[in-house]
Amino acid sequence: MHRIGHRAFAMGLAWGAFAASASEVRRFGGETMGTTWSANVVLPKGANGDVIQQGIQAELDTVVAQMSTYDDASDLSRFNRAPPGTWHTLPPEFFAVLRHALALARDTGGAYDPTIGPLVNLWGFGPGERRRETPCAAALAAARARVGWQRIRLDEATQSAFQPGGVYVDLSSVAKGFGVDQVAAFLDRAGASAYLVEVGGELRAHGRKTDGSPWRVGVERPGAAAGAVQRQDELERVVVLDEKTIATSGDYRHFFEDGGRFFSHHIDPRTGTPVAHRVASVSIVADDGLHADPLGTAMTVLGPEQGLAYAKRHGIAVLFILHGDDGRLEERMSPAFAALAKP
Repeated sequence: MHRIGHRAFAMGLAWGAFAASASEVRRFGGETMGTTWSANVVLPKGANGDVIQQGIQAELDTVVAQMSTYDDASDLSRFNRAPPGTWHTLPPEFFAVLRHALALARDTGGAYDPTIGPLVNLWGFGPGERRRETPCAAALAAARARVGWQRIRLDEATQSAFQPGGVYVDLSSVAKGFGVDQVAAFLDRAGASAYLVEVGGELRAHGRKTDGSPWRVGVERPGAAAGAVQRQDELERVVVLDEKTIATSGDYRHFFEDGGRFFSHHIDPRTGTPVAHRVASVSIVADDGLHADPLGTAMTVLGPEQGLAYAKRHGIAVLFILHGDDGRLEERMSPAFAALAKP
């Protein structure tokens, strides 16, 4: 099983407790990107469940084949190994995701950066060996020299990307969200009237359950038991997903400790080091996974003050859960998220 990258986790959003019963919808599931996927789907009468299962898996397999840093044969891995000064025609899905990632990097002043791969790998959160100590200054400087979204050029006419040399793109922060979108598009083509699709904690909803009610999902409280959360007391918030996608990322399942300090897998591309502020998790609600997924990473790097300011300027629905000074968790949310959340 190929993993997309450093954000593979079974966490974030519990939905099973709120989904329609098995007799009302068809349930599908499998593995992808080092995690699991699932889908509750209201299908037209006579739909072939095997075709749906295989079709969903095929969509996700395509994302892996194009964008996995764990698969040496992927289109992304080939681009990362390419000689300096070369142009490479990319599959349309890969090109669209990279184009969006670079636009977000520009808009966030580099707080989000898809060329962060060398730093991800150096800190032990990529496809290589996990590390348990901080890298030396020389190694950090060498990795930082390879990072910079401005180094990649795109040619819209030929759907090509320029490899200047040494650039290592990591799309882990967007691939799962994009995968959710691809599955949703497949289900739309298959005639599904409603669905709730989940890939590693990223969820997208369409239509209504058969009782007419909207899909509702729970945002997991940081520190809750790993896996699908079924108990109400392990949920931080309940959100209504009405033709929306929600993505959650956190620091509490993927980190290492060295010298009494905890180092999160969320790395600030501008400094080359894991974020040092008190963000425990970030949840984003957006129209699709392509936007929701990477925005979670951007908000985590920006932190609650800069992140909320950015969210308010752009109308982004974001929930920050923070480690408080007294050890308790604190919430901060944008007005757009508050409008979606149930108390």
